[in-house]
Amino acid sequence: MKHFTIKEFDSTDLKGSGQFMDETFLSMLDDARGIANIPFKITSGFRTKEHNKKVGGVKSSSHLKGLACDISCVDSRSRFTVINALINVGFTRIGVSSSFIHVDLDYDKPQNVIWTY
Repeated sequence: MKHFTIKEFDSTDLKGSGQFMDETFLSMLDDARGIANIPFKITSGFRTKEHNKKVGGVKSSSHLKGLACDISCVDSRSRFTVINALINVGFTRIGVSSSFIHVDLDYDKPQNVIWTY
């Protein structure tokens, strides 16, 4: 990866767990970061079941499969830039909150969706 280190995707309770992230997901995310040309601060990548429960994640969270991450984002211009880049590289599942953007590559879930928190 050009723009990230694998440890940025570690679950906070399991050092080295970023290695469980899906390679295709990471490649697409890296491409999106290149297009956006702004930093992507990863606030949540891979999650253990315990960490997912602690943060209130759903039982079917794509973070548990290494297919998702949350990117810190607090202003509208950055939000547009990040979402635009994610869509341009082919992501079709995006969640938007006031403080982060969730993106995943989970084909077991509905596609072509954007939701809010």
